[in-house]
Amino acid sequence: MTIAINDLIMNALPLPVLTIGPAQQVTHANTAAESFFEMSLRMMQRQKLSDFFPFGSPVMALVEDVRQRGSSVSEHRVDIGSPRLGAERIVDVFATPLGDDSDSVVIMLQERTIADKMDRQLTHRGAARSITALGAMLAHEIKNPLSGIRGAAQLLEQSAAEDDRLLTRLICDETDRIVKLVERMELFGEERPVERGPINVHGVLDHVKRLAQSGFARHIRFVENYDPSLPPVLGNRDQLVQVVLNLVKNAAEAIGIDASDGEIVLSTAFRTGVRLQVPGSQERLSLPIELGISDNGSGIPPDLASDLFEPFVTTKVQGSGLGLALVAKIVGDHGGIVECDPAPRRTTFRILLPMHRADDGRAADM
Repeated sequence: MTIAINDLIMNALPLPVLTIGPAQQVTHANTAAESFFEMSLRMMQRQKLSDFFPFGSPVMALVEDVRQRGSSVSEHRVDIGSPRLGAERIVDVFATPLGDDSDSVVIMLQERTIADKMDRQLTHRGAARSITALGAMLAHEIKNPLSGIRGAAQLLEQSAAEDDRLLTRLICDETDRIVKLVERMELFGEERPVERGPINVHGVLDHVKRLAQSGFARHIRFVENYDPSLPPVLGNRDQLVQVVLNLVKNAAEAIGIDASDGEIVLSTAFRTGVRLQVPGSQERLSLPIELGISDNGSGIPPDLASDLFEPFVTTKVQGSGLGLALVAKIVGDHGGIVECDPAPRRTTFRILLPMHRADDGRAADM
């Protein structure tokens, strides 16, 4: 009875799942795997893992890695393309031991996950770099004339009638607004080396939480879901505070000032074995530290979800659309990635970062 229920659960999963035995043979597969490989379970059980993936595929090494570690490992952006599967099939591979005393390994394949998000991250960084020159140009060509315009308006205000003073005040307010916008764009052109070291991300989250609760999010309930054993990340504290503050502020604005049940969840986790291939090289970057900011606000329109981190893309009437672009740039400069999982009444931003290591290569303690 238990076996039948397990089969029902496995076959209900929409992702291909394979169980690999000690001799690299396929011992079990769910319905999604049969569809993915276009082969029945009985036929699959007659073959070994190497028959399903191209020669030298990281999948075989991943299975052995799981057996040696005795723990779960995942590989992202793995090309399993073959004549059977197609010229290019990019998947994420998740592998885990079947049991404590078993040499069998369960692997799950998933297309269009973090691999696609990584590509978008590179696009976001490129977009940020593309407006670096624009920010520098605006600083020189616009800020200086604006200061003259504002000064002239202030002089006129001294001798203007009461009705005209409303217009001079409007000029001053609008020039101030443009200057603030330009100053935010100048941040994209900041290329000076930033001092980095071991940072306790819980300290960053707690600091932002205190700022939010004393101001723009005083009406919102905060929930903390932290991994207390999390090692420090390699980063700059001020920049990480800016990143988290931007995301928490966005979450508060999505909830709204009139909400009575607003909730923001701050979470951290250690993702063992999460690795991403660095584009243009064979290096695989480990990003085990995960920060999450989740809210139960109004959500993100589906048509904006894929371009959310692009400059000037915003859901706010008065927004500049630079906040999330700056978040993507700072996280990218830290060697990490940021992603968004939009859902009705539950939008989650996740930041994946490398952990700090001592000079001898060992992970630093908290």
